[in-house]
Amino acid sequence: MDHVANYPVIRKLGEGATSEVFLCQDPFRSREVAVKRIFPEALRDPVRGRLFRKLFFTEASLAGKLDHPHIAQIYDAGIGEDSGYIVMEYVPGGTMERFCAPENLLPLEQVVNIIFKCTRALAYAHMLGVTHRDIKPGNILYSAEPADVRIGDFGLALNVGAETTQITGVGSPAYMSPEQIREELVDHRTDLYSLGVVMYQMLTGQLPFKGTNKFSMIYQITQYDPAPPSSQRREVPASLDRIVRRAMQKDAAKRYHSGDEFAQELIEALRDGLGEAHRETFGDADKFAALRGMRFFMPFADPELWEVVERGIWERVPAGASLVREGEPGDFFCVVVDGEMRVTKNKKLLTVLGPGECFGEMAYLSMSGHERSATVSAAKHSRIVRVRIADLEQATIACRSKFDRAFIGILVERLNLANTRLTST
Repeated sequence: MDHVANYPVIRKLGEGATSEVFLCQDPFRSREVAVKRIFPEALRDPVRGRLFRKLFFTEASLAGKLDHPHIAQIYDAGIGEDSGYIVMEYVPGGTMERFCAPENLLPLEQVVNIIFKCTRALAYAHMLGVTHRDIKPGNILYSAEPADVRIGDFGLALNVGAETTQITGVGSPAYMSPEQIREELVDHRTDLYSLGVVMYQMLTGQLPFKGTNKFSMIYQITQYDPAPPSSQRREVPASLDRIVRRAMQKDAAKRYHSGDEFAQELIEALRDGLGEAHRETFGDADKFAALRGMRFFMPFADPELWEVVERGIWERVPAGASLVREGEPGDFFCVVVDGEMRVTKNKKLLTVLGPGECFGEMAYLSMSGHERSATVSAAKHSRIVRVRIADLEQATIACRSKFDRAFIGILVERLNLANTRLTST
């Protein structure tokens, strides 16, 4: 096959029961894309043809709606009487399935970072009224270099507010919530259950429920509690056992109420050290949580905040080290993540900055030049995120505008403070 729709085929990536996927060239935007083509015979199937068409249409209808860095983007779609295609973001590296084998498990911290990104992506989708309903390792795309996670395949998604009805009896039984198994009405909490199963499998290399047949597995899912992950992998700490247990509660009301709540407990487990005496690493989940807790970044939506995580340069700064010097040119600004910074001019202390405060922003705001007006040095061992002006200029308009508004807010506060001092003298 040379083309799928108007997209030249590079090679075939794989196929399933109802469709095949090709790596294609997008001639309009000069990028590689994944194109899913439904088999014409699936649409013509006299028994399930209408169902296959509905599932395909459901996924296609989400084109452009779920704009999140950890959700595979859908760029284009088309469906006819006996044909259909969906053009998606191509994520090299394959799915998470390969990291669910006992001989190929990832380090605990890496697993937590991956699941954290998935919880934030699901929280975003749920906020827009979209429940995935088929979360499993095969629908989570992962690239190790650079580390990247995408949730894909929204064919079974429930889109609240759209003209859709719940489709039951489809999905992957091993990852289904009890209410989904029973073909009851489900909400976003079914996704959190399924993600709990994925987390269990990534931690242990085993499914929490293993039956000799589909009916045995269904019985176990609805009637039994799984053994804790630590019983399968000794180094799994109690904190992760608790997280998996709560995510997989049979009663949806006892699970996490949102992806945000799930994410928060993952961060707390990371901060506790996952059973290790001291963590030297500061992963993407740590970075995101640190920024999300700052007043400066409160107006940033999740996708914009992930841009800062990706584009920022995260550094440890020893006590006494200078980051900017008075009179020198500058092409970056910084936000203090933790620690303390001293701002001086002509060797006179002007102010002390703490977590969530920024410095060097005039290099970004100034139209005339980027010469530093003060010196900033670490008062004690600190951590900062450095943002280069050239990198920020490559960010989305939404991200740049949030920085602009934040900096304007800081300038207004400084002007008000200066006016207060002037009127009091």
